[in-house]
Amino acid sequence: MLESLTSLIYGFGVALEPINIFYVFVGVFAGTIIGMLPGLGPISALALMIPMTFSMNPASGLILMSGVYYGAIFGGSTSSILLNAPGVAGTVATAFDGYPMAQKGMAGKALAIAAYASFVGGTVSVIGLMLIAPLLSKVAVSFGPAEYFSLMVLGLTAVVSLSDKSLAKGLIAAVVGIMISIIGMDLQTGTERYTFGSIELLDGIDFLVVALGIFALAEVFYMLLKGTDGKPQKRNNIGSLRLSRSEVKEIAPPIARSSVLGFFTGVLPGAGATIGSFLGYSMEKRLAKDGDTFGQGNIKGVAAPESANNAACGGSFVPLMTLGVPGSGTTAVLLGALLVMGVTPGPMMMEQRPDVFWGVIASMYIGNIFLLVLNLPLIPYIARILDTPRPILIAMILIFCMIGVYGLNFSVYDLVFLLVFGLIGLVMRLNGFPAAPLILGLILGALMEENMRRALQISGGEWAVFIDKPISVTLLIISALSLGIPVIKRGINHIRLQQLARN
Repeated sequence: MLESLTSLIYGFGVALEPINIFYVFVGVFAGTIIGMLPGLGPISALALMIPMTFSMNPASGLILMSGVYYGAIFGGSTSSILLNAPGVAGTVATAFDGYPMAQKGMAGKALAIAAYASFVGGTVSVIGLMLIAPLLSKVAVSFGPAEYFSLMVLGLTAVVSLSDKSLAKGLIAAVVGIMISIIGMDLQTGTERYTFGSIELLDGIDFLVVALGIFALAEVFYMLLKGTDGKPQKRNNIGSLRLSRSEVKEIAPPIARSSVLGFFTGVLPGAGATIGSFLGYSMEKRLAKDGDTFGQGNIKGVAAPESANNAACGGSFVPLMTLGVPGSGTTAVLLGALLVMGVTPGPMMMEQRPDVFWGVIASMYIGNIFLLVLNLPLIPYIARILDTPRPILIAMILIFCMIGVYGLNFSVYDLVFLLVFGLIGLVMRLNGFPAAPLILGLILGALMEENMRRALQISGGEWAVFIDKPISVTLLIISALSLGIPVIKRGINHIRLQQLARN
């Protein structure tokens, strides 16, 4: 503990250099803007920044790039809450309750809760990164393909079980998401799957195309279906930023729990902010007494995923810097940047390059403060996007979606897929199919298949590998319970209602 504090003080000496303070500010500010714009994303932004860091000190370069990373996660909630168009994948779950809050005239409060939760989640992750990074790196190493497969199953079943109205519809949505995830060329066998002879589908369908179609474009179609009078929405849609004492007490436990859960999720390579946010959301829905109001504008439904995704963002630096293993696509880009700058992440990094390791950790403390100071004063101005006349707002959403999707591969086919998934999202919304299981199935499908194959290859085709290992079998049991308990509860409630009717 004392050694960690001494090292952290050294890290602050690096981070508080004027040039590094400037890089922290530029990084988090740029990241916030990037997170707000659907389609851009931190991965492409960081990839473009790598040439800029060639001549920079490695500590300064990583401070700048990591600021963009967690700044994008912090800012991604804005478009999720205001437009139902997630800026980054890690803020998809925020839209479930954030957007309904905006529709109810509480956009300012939703953005404020997101800012506070993000700050706490980010701070908790930095403390965890400082104190237990070496220990957690050993835990991460103990996870093999079988354990990762079981973890993915748990994440998927946890979200499916939230489909209170119909578990069957949740399962159908999840299976459709998994089917979409395996479209394209099988990298192991070279087999084409669900391509129907189309060259454009060989690389699969990008997550962003599906997410923007299912959420943002489906919302546009739904608004058009309901009709619009062309008048701007009322100013009271912005609402107050202030939280009452009761609201603070209400969101404090979810923020604390989800921050810890998100951090430990981020530590596992391949999990990342997206899975962390979904797990945080599903956990709080189960624990909350008013869990049936999640998805209708519950403030805990904003606080939980926002604290979890920012904590997971910090947690993903554990495998990156202690093992040299990227925990997500974004940290894979950061790994490449470090190697280009001549720094090799791994167990010896703390001893060989303490300026990089501890300088980045200290800069995260400063960056989180910058993010809070930057975002809170701007909330009233950002939220005024809701004052825009509805036809213009619809046009803005369409433009953001089309630019974001076309910018991925500069392909017209991606725009066609966007339209298709927008129509699918509308049909799902009109018929009560939840979007969350589909999106998570899309995210986890390929990872589940990859780890399942690896586990079977290692075991020589023995399926018992998934139940032979304690961690794996425990995760699978929890997965089964997450699906079984809601069914049992409904059965018990049905029996009670029948007994009451007889009496």
